[in-house]
Amino acid sequence: MAPSSPTASAASPITPLAPSVIVTRLRAAGCVFAEDEAQLLADTARDPAELAAMVERRVSGRPLEHVLGWAEFRGLRIAVDAGVFVPRRRTEFLVQQAAALAGPGAVVVDLCCGSGALGAALGAAVAGIELHAADIDPAAVRCARRNIADAGGRVYEGDLYEPLPGALQGRVDVLLANVPYVPTEEVGLLPPEARIHEARVALDGGADGLDVLRRVTADAARWLAPGGRLLFETSERQVPYALDAVADGGLVARSVSDEEMYATVVIGTRPA
Repeated sequence: MAPSSPTASAASPITPLAPSVIVTRLRAAGCVFAEDEAQLLADTARDPAELAAMVERRVSGRPLEHVLGWAEFRGLRIAVDAGVFVPRRRTEFLVQQAAALAGPGAVVVDLCCGSGALGAALGAAVAGIELHAADIDPAAVRCARRNIADAGGRVYEGDLYEPLPGALQGRVDVLLANVPYVPTEEVGLLPPEARIHEARVALDGGADGLDVLRRVTADAARWLAPGGRLLFETSERQVPYALDAVADGGLVARSVSDEEMYATVVIGTRPA
C-alpha cells in the first residue's frame, strides 16, 4: 500500500485574502472608509485565518472597534470588548475641556466610564491624577480596569455614585460623567452598529434623554470639592434643560461647543 501523503491529514491552509478583495467586500457592506479599515484589519490580524475571520465579522455589521479589539481615542489604543460602548471621537472635546481644568494631582472620577477611555486619556494628559471610575456594566468594568491601569486608577462596578468610596465625598476636583443621553424613542434610530452591538444601558437616557443626567447632577455637589467641576456631553437641543439640571443641583452652569467636532459640553462648578 502506498504511503499516505504527508499533508493528507493536515488542515488545508487558508488562502490569504488580497487587499483588493478585502476592500471590495468592505465597500459592498457599506463601509465608507473601506481602504483604511482594510489596512487596520490587516495590521491587527496575526495570520491569514484571523484576518479572514475579522473581515467576516466586519461585513456582518460588527463595529470595527469590536472586531479589532480596540478604539483610538486621543492617540491612545483603548481596549473595547464585544458589547462595550465605543468611545466617540467627539467626546475627545470633553476630555480636552477637563484637561484644561485639572491640575497635577487632581482627584478625578470618571462616572459611567464605559471602557474607561475618558479617564485613561485624562490620565495621559495630566500628571499624577488620582483616578477613580465606575460603571454599572460588568463588561465595561473589565475593559476599564485594563485601560486605566497605566494611570494607576481604580474601577468600581455599580450604579453611578453607589460603588464609590465614601472618602471621596467633598474631594473630587473633576467629575466626568459620560452619561447616556439618547431619548428612549430615538435609540431605534441609531446606526445598527450602536443599537445592536452596544449595551443599551450606555445609550438610553430615558424619555427626554436626561434621566441619568438628572441623577448625576442631583448628587454632584456632595462629591465635588469646593471649586470642583462636573463635565458631561449632551446634544445641542438638550443644553437648556441640562443647564437647568446642573443649576438645580446647586452648581454654576455653563456650556461650551466645538462645531467641527459636533460636540457640546456642559460644565457645572461647585461654588467655593
